[in-house]
Amino acid sequence: MFTWICPQCGREVPPAYDECPDCAAKQKGQAAAQQPATPPAAATAPPFPQAVEPRWPRAVPPPPTGVAIPAWLLSILFAVGFLAVGAGAYYGIRHFANPGSPALDGLHDPPAAGKGAAASSLQKYVEVVGVRLTEEPRKKPEVRFVIVNHSGAEISDLVANVNLWARTAKSDEEAVGNFSFKLPSLGPYESKDLSAPLNTKLRVYELPDWQNLVPDLQVTSPK
Repeated sequence: MFTWICPQCGREVPPAYDECPDCAAKQKGQAAAQQPATPPAAATAPPFPQAVEPRWPRAVPPPPTGVAIPAWLLSILFAVGFLAVGAGAYYGIRHFANPGSPALDGLHDPPAAGKGAAASSLQKYVEVVGVRLTEEPRKKPEVRFVIVNHSGAEISDLVANVNLWARTAKSDEEAVGNFSFKLPSLGPYESKDLSAPLNTKLRVYELPDWQNLVPDLQVTSPK
């Protein structure tokens, strides 16, 4: 077997090696000893700086346009509005609680009939009969009656006041009550049933019976 001799150490080296393995090991050991020691790694690496999100300037809302209403003026406007609503509600409730009869427009306070009133030419042709005293749902007295046309002509826009007297009343006593009515048309020899609120100081149970009532009619229109 052929070998070659290392010129440095004089040892026989097999032909498979290009250099002496002993000398190569010694050289590597010397090179490792001569290399400077590396400093120990830091225990903890400094943290990487985090990316900071840029802060953009906040948008400022545009200034309000128009005329600003002062607070005291708003208070006055609200107070006036509340007063208007309250007044409307009050008068609305009164209107619906006491609705006026369309046949009695302008005749809520009729004058006394038969005294100082000018007699109409139709006075002798018109008669009130069948008087009945009742009480409406709102506990107010009401009179129901029949109006009769004894003439052969039609009567238009008939307006009259009626006083109710008791048969046993003395001459110095007041009327039991009074009412008014308005009738657009009453044909020849025609009669119609009507009703109207009764103006009286008495309660319904204090009023005389129907057979003790005497109606006193005063026609005010037409003349």
